[in-house]
Amino acid sequence: MIRIKEVIVVEGKDDTKQILKAVDADTYETNGSAISAADIEKLKKLQDSRGLIVFTDPDFNGERIRKIISEAIPGVKHAFIKRKDGVPTEAHGSLGVEHATPAVIKASLEHLYTQTTNPQQLFNHQDLQEAGLTGQPDSRKRREKLGQLLGIGYGNGKQLVHRLNMFQIDRTAFEQAIQQIDQEEDHE
Repeated sequence: MIRIKEVIVVEGKDDTKQILKAVDADTYETNGSAISAADIEKLKKLQDSRGLIVFTDPDFNGERIRKIISEAIPGVKHAFIKRKDGVPTEAHGSLGVEHATPAVIKASLEHLYTQTTNPQQLFNHQDLQEAGLTGQPDSRKRREKLGQLLGIGYGNGKQLVHRLNMFQIDRTAFEQAIQQIDQEEDHE
């Protein structure tokens, strides 16, 4: 089993259990969407000593935690799962990492993004509009597909511009993903 050097930040114990089925790692549980100043101080120390991978649920609360940590701690890495890979298989439960298969978790941890401080502004809202990612009836669906293809998760228009720039997504990768989305839509 692969050993992960960095500490993986998750929301709860069920996430930890599922991650440990996929890799050998230490996790830090935020216990849901609450993240305190004390948590941030502990996470800063862990980032300095071992590094952090933020691996939160692909939902509002997960994104909120990701944003708080990203703003407070420079240089953390991010792992994402697709929304469809976090859907509960039973009638109860909510969207989350705890429902991802070990294969999905391993793949996510193989494709990490590191946030950068003062990133180059490679993308703007006009880029999104020209690609049909905003201002169109199907823009939400297109943003969702783009986030999946690039491995950066879903975001509204403003969040997507921020992520594209924060993770310094290559313009060619962006354009190839848009072409793939266009081709898929042509075949629907």
